[in-house]
Amino acid sequence: MATRPDESLARVPGPWTHRSVHAGNGMFHIAEAGEGPLVLLLHGFPQFWWTWRGQLVSLAEAGYHAVAVDLRGYGASDKPPRGYDLPSLAGSMAGLVRALGETCAVVVGHDWGGLVAWTMAALDPKVVRRLAVVSAPHPLRLRQALLTEPFGQLRASGHLFAAQLPLLPERRLTKDGAARVGRLLEDWSGPRWPGEDVARTYREVFGIPTVAHCALEYHRWFLRSQLRPDGKRYRRLMRTELEMPTLQLHGALDTCTLPRTAQGSSRYVAAPYRWRLIEGAGHFPHEERPEQFDQELLTWLADPEPDR
Repeated sequence: MATRPDESLARVPGPWTHRSVHAGNGMFHIAEAGEGPLVLLLHGFPQFWWTWRGQLVSLAEAGYHAVAVDLRGYGASDKPPRGYDLPSLAGSMAGLVRALGETCAVVVGHDWGGLVAWTMAALDPKVVRRLAVVSAPHPLRLRQALLTEPFGQLRASGHLFAAQLPLLPERRLTKDGAARVGRLLEDWSGPRWPGEDVARTYREVFGIPTVAHCALEYHRWFLRSQLRPDGKRYRRLMRTELEMPTLQLHGALDTCTLPRTAQGSSRYVAAPYRWRLIEGAGHFPHEERPEQFDQELLTWLADPEPDR
């Protein structure tokens, strides 16, 4: 009889250590490597901390304490029934920085992790020393693009709307060994990624009970809150101009979050801002083009005046 996937699948071995850290009102699984200033790495959908395996190594070698976390509901982190709104997620990640013994961190976020990172920077700016966002427009810019570009970002975000149905999206994601997770990775990436073994790892971890449901709750809150008071309050808070150096990295071939959608985010940053397009990469540039990605990130981190 086939065994049910369990959280041990998310503790992939490698040149890092695993532990669980209590932060805010939950337990978060982290993989960490290196010593030095803290760099917190936040993954996106449909992935888990392992998306940053290359950066855990390169950041540690460059003299940083790199920490990749399973966001709430993912991998081996807690999977509570609620708390999938961006303010709650950002609050828990700010709590994680403090639980790791630091007052602030460089925060690097991809996809949904990028939306969480933007939210942390606006709602708890003292915690974010520098901000790097990957394949993730500012949440207000994303909303604007969804409303004004029916043949652009709105069409590209079909998965966001499909997620609003009850139960069915979870079943679609997990059936046939989470085959749809592999298809999404393939559809959103550039050519020749992911390899079969990489896709299998993501598929297996997405099969952990309730992960698919929790992951879809992010999508549900984002869309449903647009017409509710909590969404209005969130948008008001997000109008804050950010005062920390910001790096925005994007794959030129990204069909999930269009480069032009992300590029309009600079209006929300008052501090030094750098935009970099990674040629030949789709939605996952840190995995598709790791050498180029790491060079951009590490050069920016080492630059005391990153204003170019």
